[in-house]
Amino acid sequence: MFKNLQSKAKKIGTGIGILSIALSSLHAQQWVDVGSTGNISAGTSSYNNLAIDVQGNYYVSYYDVSVQKGSVQKFNGISWSYVGGSTGITTSTATYNSLSLDTSGNVYYTNQWGYPSSGMEVRKFNGTSWNLLPLPFTDTTNYQASAVAPNGIPFVYGSVGSGTVKRFVSGVWEQVGPTNIAGANPTHAEMVIGTNGKVYVCHIASGVRVFENSLTASATDAWALVGGAAVGSAFTEGANATSDIAIGSDNTLYVVYSSTTANNRRLNVKKFDGTNWIQVGNADFGISNDLYNVSIAVTPSGKLYTVASGWAVNGGKNTVYEFDVATNTWATFGGDFVSDGTALYNDLQYDTVSNTLVLTYSQNGVRVKRVQLPNNTPGCNNADPGTNPGDTSCVTFTYKGQQVTYTTVRGADGKVWLQQNLGSRQVATAIADAESYGDLFQWGRWDDGHQNRNSATTTVPTTNNPTGLSGITSFILGNSPAWWSTNALSDLWNGANTSAITSEVSVDPCKAIGAGWKLPSQADWVAAVGAEGMSSAANAFTSKLKLPAAGYRSQSTGGFTYVGERGYYWSGDVANSGGKYLYNSTALANPNSGGPRAQGQSVRCIKDVTTGLGTSDIKRNIIGIYPNPTNGILNIKTDSDIDKINVTNVVGQKMNVQFSNNQINMEQLQKGVYIVELQLKNGQKISKKVIKN
Repeated sequence: MFKNLQSKAKKIGTGIGILSIALSSLHAQQWVDVGSTGNISAGTSSYNNLAIDVQGNYYVSYYDVSVQKGSVQKFNGISWSYVGGSTGITTSTATYNSLSLDTSGNVYYTNQWGYPSSGMEVRKFNGTSWNLLPLPFTDTTNYQASAVAPNGIPFVYGSVGSGTVKRFVSGVWEQVGPTNIAGANPTHAEMVIGTNGKVYVCHIASGVRVFENSLTASATDAWALVGGAAVGSAFTEGANATSDIAIGSDNTLYVVYSSTTANNRRLNVKKFDGTNWIQVGNADFGISNDLYNVSIAVTPSGKLYTVASGWAVNGGKNTVYEFDVATNTWATFGGDFVSDGTALYNDLQYDTVSNTLVLTYSQNGVRVKRVQLPNNTPGCNNADPGTNPGDTSCVTFTYKGQQVTYTTVRGADGKVWLQQNLGSRQVATAIADAESYGDLFQWGRWDDGHQNRNSATTTVPTTNNPTGLSGITSFILGNSPAWWSTNALSDLWNGANTSAITSEVSVDPCKAIGAGWKLPSQADWVAAVGAEGMSSAANAFTSKLKLPAAGYRSQSTGGFTYVGERGYYWSGDVANSGGKYLYNSTALANPNSGGPRAQGQSVRCIKDVTTGLGTSDIKRNIIGIYPNPTNGILNIKTDSDIDKINVTNVVGQKMNVQFSNNQINMEQLQKGVYIVELQLKNGQKISKKVIKN
């Protein structure tokens, strides 16, 4: 299958707390047909692929038995139609194929050239017609996968040479790393690309294995086995894929696979924690034995879903499973079965626009169904918590280029804090709650991607201070010299944005939250430790701040230490040894610790000046944004003057709109969901989801 970040939300989520959008044809946890009852293809089909663009349009590719060629169809929200105007776009048979979209809306389709020819065809649809690109492989290519990088460069994988990857640059296919990635006879390949500058290949070769390389790798840069070992064992059943890979918004890798016959061919899901592959939920799950045709999807908030079909039981029907974090188990979702007959070639995706799961499969012909997901993210008005310690509220802001909503809390010190670490998916439910760990920042660095727990590593920049970080998004390694090794006491980590950067001033990642937010000072941590009565990592978690033990990332190796046991939380203050931080262990809570700035540690933000509005203030500012949905003109009604407006799409791209007389003109925007942000003269910020018809 042709995987990419932007169009396939299971591979990289947008990081947005999606609000449910009521669709007349959808009901909670009930699978319904998309656009057409029954098959959308002319005849029987196989090798289905599903992609979803940022506007919520669905694309499905498949081998169309009626014409013995590959076909691609698009659902525009109302009906299905053939991309390019007709069925059968390939030269010959296309029993192995893949599909993807880039951020500009171009569609890529790859396929096996077909007997008696060999190799791999790659076509690009430019909005009018399909154009055949040069062949990346001319030898027989069966198993294949592809992905589009964030910069729009397509990558393809072929089973040629026991696994080979190429990228298309300036009209020429370049090899990425050496051939023979798998070692021998790889099957059932998938590919994803992260925002960390890495490309990942997952295939079955003596078990399920995932390999990684840099997007800029030469033909000699070796592929590395992620985790140093196989994810798990897997069986092979002809053309029915038995493993799949997904990548989260934080670049966490997830793999689903069917176990061997010894374990009854049931499902397993594992994720890579930066060091090892760890089991997600119960092992060997499923409502029956002999499960195959698997696919996995992850939402921007990290919610996991997977699908599989029965082999010789339950009539071969397919079932979707949901992972419950609270019980650490997998359970059926949307009923025991999606299909009413034998289902093959499942592909499961998440649609960010409508907050739905979408599934395509073959039941004689191509079928597409979707189910509305529940809304677990309440609306947020960005009001501060109440005055009582432990009172909570929320704040919405942009992080990693996407809109997120975090819980805030009134600490025992009287200050307003985030109750989550930057980059976390939730407030900690336990001291070792991995979903709450979040990202690990190097002192003096901002939200540039280096903080991801599986970011690439690099050496110290030539200019060893913030001015030398332009374009560097990797985690810096090195002891001599170390990152920003002068350790000057005049160094500051309080810049509001990158325009404030100097050799002694770096960007405070907490400033992005809004007015008053900042990294805690050493004094802030001293006050919090005293007020909360912290004396260990255990009661740091039970405090109002809910601090988990996220461990740290080594400046020497990039590895992780004391994860689930100890907490390391930066302050914005310097120390003779580097930077000050709060250290929590089994028997200690020390807010006066100092350590090397290249060490990766957690960031928790504080708002020590309460500049937000209380609930009563908000009620006096009547806000109306209507009509919603809108055909183009959006009216704004408020008792306070509007300072500025900002409209972005669901992946954080700013839209060019006109605003005058309290009206936003969205007539030139494409159909879809947009985020309208208002900043009022009184300082209040409002964020609303708006549907453009």
